[in-house]
Amino acid sequence: MANEPIKVLVVDDEPNIRDLLTTSLRFNGYSVYAVGNGNDAVVAAEKGKPDIILLDVMLPDQSGFAVTKKLRSMGIDVPVLFLTARDETEDKVTGLTVGGDDYMTKPFSLDEIMARISAILRRTQKVETSDSVIEVGEISMNEDAHEVFVKGELVEFSPTEYKLLRFLMSNANRVLTKSQILDHVWEYDFGGEMGIVESYVSYLRKKLDPLTSEPVIVTKRGVGYMYKSPKKDK
Repeated sequence: MANEPIKVLVVDDEPNIRDLLTTSLRFNGYSVYAVGNGNDAVVAAEKGKPDIILLDVMLPDQSGFAVTKKLRSMGIDVPVLFLTARDETEDKVTGLTVGGDDYMTKPFSLDEIMARISAILRRTQKVETSDSVIEVGEISMNEDAHEVFVKGELVEFSPTEYKLLRFLMSNANRVLTKSQILDHVWEYDFGGEMGIVESYVSYLRKKLDPLTSEPVIVTKRGVGYMYKSPKKDK
């Protein structure tokens, strides 16, 4: 059981793409299950408990975004890599807003798919730390349970949002550049879009700012972002 293969759920209505991804992933040592529509994807995700989902945006019965929303509402926080024929910024923002972890435009190279999967799994599965609880100001993060509390109230985060917040909290009162954040949180070996950092910081702020006494993530113009830890009067 220790070396059980990583389970990938492939969701695409094009049989040739399903077959191509299934064959390539199995060749690379993954356990793969493939379906062709959104309803089957929800059932497979609930029953099969995959480690990652490759999810086509344009499905015959519902969009990949709708599938992801449904999974998140069910408490299934498996990382999602969107696949789509459209390279629209609006689509990317929508995909990330509903809880996706990354986005790839068709046609894609199989090498890049494998690189993205590895990066997503590294950032969503690594929780190795000697401290099981990180607490900075009004926010505490339980590493064992993967839970975040603001003033004692549980707040839900996607795996990537969680890792971004963890990186910021672990470096409280230190300015982090967008490049540093991209390298650490997204772990791209081939570069990546800086806009994804801005989008995710925005999502964190929308969840945290209404609950904290003051904003905790500060923008340092032209440099990056900083998690501000309150000064203690002592």
